[in-house]
Amino acid sequence: MTRPFVFAWHFLTSIPISRTHHEPTAPELAASMAWYSTIGLLIGGLVALADAGLRSWVAPEVGNALLILLVVLLTRGLHHDGLADTVDGLAGGRTIEDRLRIMRDPRVGAFGATALFLSLLLRYAGLLALPPALRLPVLICMPALGRWAMVSLAWASPSARREGGLAASFLAHLSWQHVLLSSLVLAAALTIALGGAAAIATLGMGTLLLVLIRQRCLTLLGGVTGDVLGATNELIEILFLLALPALVLAR
Repeated sequence: MTRPFVFAWHFLTSIPISRTHHEPTAPELAASMAWYSTIGLLIGGLVALADAGLRSWVAPEVGNALLILLVVLLTRGLHHDGLADTVDGLAGGRTIEDRLRIMRDPRVGAFGATALFLSLLLRYAGLLALPPALRLPVLICMPALGRWAMVSLAWASPSARREGGLAASFLAHLSWQHVLLSSLVLAAALTIALGGAAAIATLGMGTLLLVLIRQRCLTLLGGVTGDVLGATNELIEILFLLALPALVLAR
């Protein structure tokens, strides 16, 4: 088991798999991002396994709520926190400095709380409306897509915090090879689960959204932060969950 894989697993999940390897170097942190799509697939597999068990015991509405709770527990709510902080900063700050300062504040404001509530509501509604034939592929691939989006945005964008931050250590040594490996894993998973056409459409939509997010981040923040990457994960996952059924039915 490689050190970068362990770092990626420990950063993205709450499940410890090793008591060693806890002092990563900056290059190792960057290399760990190559494993993000793989970790996402493993998270998706755990969620899909839980879903199969829950369907035999509880009503669909309860099961979907429990799946969301499971994701929060598995990820320590890391990306949800990033979404809330990002929305607070973007909505509450008038300058780049103000926005970054607000995003550093550990307290959640009204804008962030509203965004967090709406994201959970949309995720719940999307799961409830998901066609049975798409449920397994979506549950498995959705976390991988969100984590691929974080890697891709991190590689394509500068750090917003010149003094350093959580994302700076990852961004400093992130290379196109890391992004390529993460992309290949995701592309293979999407193709196997959904077919080539849906995989291409999903990656295309994801790339387009990442371009838009990057442009807004450069304008409003001067780059990206760890919170922005977490928020991106949430946005991409929810868009995939809501748009895929319509995309497949339109074929």
